Amino acid sequence: MKPVLKMSVLAATILLAVGCQDEKAAETKPAEPAKVEQVAAEAPAAEAATFASEDDKAAYAIGASLAQYLSANLDQQKELGLDLSREQVVAGVSDVFAGKSRLTPEETQKTLQALDMRVAEIVKTKAEAEAAKNVKAGDEFRAEFAKKDGVVKTESGLLYHIDTEGKGEKPAATDTVKVHYKGTLTDGTEFDSSYKRNQPATFPLNQVIPGWTEGVQLMPVGSKFTFVIPPELAYGSQANPSIPANSTLVFEVELLDIVKADKPATDAATQ
Repeated sequence: MKPVLKMSVLAATILLAVGCQDEKAAETKPAEPAKVEQVAAEAPAAEAATFASEDDKAAYAIGASLAQYLSANLDQQKELGLDLSREQVVAGVSDVFAGKSRLTPEETQKTLQALDMRVAEIVKTKAEAEAAKNVKAGDEFRAEFAKKDGVVKTESGLLYHIDTEGKGEKPAATDTVKVHYKGTLTDGTEFDSSYKRNQPATFPLNQVIPGWTEGVQLMPVGSKFTFVIPPELAYGSQANPSIPANSTLVFEVELLDIVKADKPATDAATQ
């Protein structure tokens, strides 16, 4: 879900609009040079803007920057189902500049606080619906995975399949291990991979999610397992940009080595 900038925050950041717009521009991916040249050749030359003074030009730039900034954030509010009229936003700015606001400062503050509460409630409702959907999808995925030949389910609910069984030693929870792994959601979306970094991960086994701590202890060195980890053994209701709340996670893990205790961990990507 995209971050939502509440309107009270918008009001507080009007004076920073120019700076915010500069940051937004810095994040924009530049167009390919060939495309720029083609547009320049086909489009008529734009008439250069003229202003009476540099101060007028700067004032116009502030207004334009503020409008672009507000427009982008109003679009975010629209995605939540809020119908915030751009005309009323413009009217509010114009009225205040003209010294004839239809709301007192106290009324403005109360209105924005009420909007904050509405936005928070909408975000909460959407998050709960998304979490419930993830629980259902995870339950169904684990039920199907459990039917496959060779899949084992532990008492905790962890599911695993031995893809390749090694002959080495099995680690303890207090050991540090070196692994290669790939992590995906149940729909196949990859959220992490040491293979793509071309660098094995090394970390203490008791400092990662419970599903890893339990599962990797079942692996002899040289093994490759597939783990299906229920939310309660992963990140639970905690969400992050790449892993939604209540997600069942799928990991392909190769146990490369058990690192001696005096060697520091080099990567904690799976934590």
